[in-house]
Amino acid sequence: MNKTILRGWNWCRRFRKRCGYGVHSPSDFFLITFVIYEKLPFYAYSQLHHLRRLVAHLPGHREKVDKLFFRLVNYLRPETIIEFGTGSGMTTRYMCEANSNMSIYTLSDDEFDSQVERLFITKKNIHHITGVSRDEIKEILKSHKPPTLFHIAHIGEYREVYEEIIDYISDEDCLIISYPYSDEEKKSWWKSVVDDKRTRVTFDLYDIGIVFFDKKRVKENRIVNFL
Repeated sequence: MNKTILRGWNWCRRFRKRCGYGVHSPSDFFLITFVIYEKLPFYAYSQLHHLRRLVAHLPGHREKVDKLFFRLVNYLRPETIIEFGTGSGMTTRYMCEANSNMSIYTLSDDEFDSQVERLFITKKNIHHITGVSRDEIKEILKSHKPPTLFHIAHIGEYREVYEEIIDYISDEDCLIISYPYSDEEKKSWWKSVVDDKRTRVTFDLYDIGIVFFDKKRVKENRIVNFL
């Protein structure tokens, strides 16, 4: 099915999942209403918009989704971000602009792209690491400071990465999974993450899945129409 038609079809299917309708948890309602659906023009949007053309040839999210990453970081205020699969680097830059005091590790199996380097060159808190080994990943995970935002992005080994990081997850941490519906295999895996007893509250936005791990919360999956 054509991607545009598929997106339109899913928008219709999620029509009743707009603006926090039916959500009774105050914190979840706030996240949906004042973070996910926030429409204020934040200070960094204009500058970042003009940078997008530099890396338009590389894999990345729609601008609407990158802006949401900015708002999520602004809301969650993590000490550390660990991203698996850098892609175009635009999502990394949006997250960086939301909080300049945190450390960002973006790990990639690909060689440096000169345009991605240009995105990061002035941002001393972004550590772009390529060709990273499993031992190096473990060292980064051991040394991370919660609250941490984990981002499984442009990487084929998403199952292995998830199992790698889950042992280091704390109640304060958050995981964002990009493209949970990119194909049937990943869609099935995303469902297993939602059902996983180690996860608590999940938000299904189609372009991304957001996972929280606070064991005090009742297990819940919230579908949000963010298409």
